Formats: sequence, structure tokens, C-alpha cells
Amino acid sequence: MRVFTCSVHSIRETAWVLGVSQSVVFRAIRLGLLTAERRYGRLVIPGSSLRRVLSDQGVLRD
Repeated sequence: MRVFTCSVHSIRETAWVLGVSQSVVFRAIRLGLLTAERRYGRLVIPGSSLRRVLSDQGVLRD
């Protein structure tokens, strides 16, 4: 497991940290498993949302 201390993460970073594809991250956003917000025109994942998913092992699968 990789740990980051940033306040927000890109879709690509989130996929890398979780060990899944970017399409799985987008699906998790659509299903409400991950929270996403727009910052500076980009879709980003708050660190708190990523930590929550990391603590729930096995929630996301490729």
C-alpha cells in the first residue's frame, strides 16, 4: 500500500495508489464510493476520500 499526504490527488495518482485502472476510479466516482471535486478545471480526489477507500480493503476491484 502506498501512502500520500497530499490534500488532493489526480485520477491517475488515485488509480496508481489503489492499484486499479483509471476507469475503475471513474466508476467508483459514479457509484459514490469516491468523492471527486473540480479544482482549477480538473477533477481531483480529496485525500480524505482516498484514505477512506484505502481503509476499506477490497472495496474497489479492477
